Amino acid sequence: MEFNQTKTFKNLAASFASECQAGMRYQMIAQASLQQGYQTLSDEIKKIAKNETVHAKRFFDLLILHNGNMKNVPVNAGYPFESGTIDEMLEFASQSERNESQLIYPEFAETAFEEGFNDVGEAFKMTAEVEARHKEKFDYLYEGFKNGTLFKSEQPKKFVCSKCGYEATAQEAFTICPLCKASQGFVNLELL
Repeated sequence: MEFNQTKTFKNLAASFASECQAGMRYQMIAQASLQQGYQTLSDEIKKIAKNETVHAKRFFDLLILHNGNMKNVPVNAGYPFESGTIDEMLEFASQSERNESQLIYPEFAETAFEEGFNDVGEAFKMTAEVEARHKEKFDYLYEGFKNGTLFKSEQPKKFVCSKCGYEATAQEAFTICPLCKASQGFVNLELL
């Protein structure tokens, strides 16, 4: 059977499109965060968006490796189009990452292994692991943003201004950096 007739081919094409779209959706969340003054929240989301772009490139490379150049690849898959407030978008992102890490990529990996494409199966398997970590990060960011605890801690911890490097140990980050006068949105976020 030709590679372009396999389920693995279709799964790779759908995954490429999905990762491209996820990267763009996350850029939109990052932009909204930045517009509301949450620089470090925006930065964290941009890191995840970059990861999604790298996943897309990996899937693209595997498509080319196994099938060569193609003029047109029809992709028949569903993709989320969800927006809202920052906390709603963070929650949507977490749900998307859960679906990828727990349902989609494990199934795609199994199919690739069954069809004899171990390199693709491994790529799907490793991507699922990264997406699980993304889900954890989005959960953390969502809960902190929704509950107003992004810049708070039950125990004293070090808060660092991302602009000037000023550090203070407390249960809550400074509202305005005493050194450079940056807003709290520039305080580094301590992720999981």
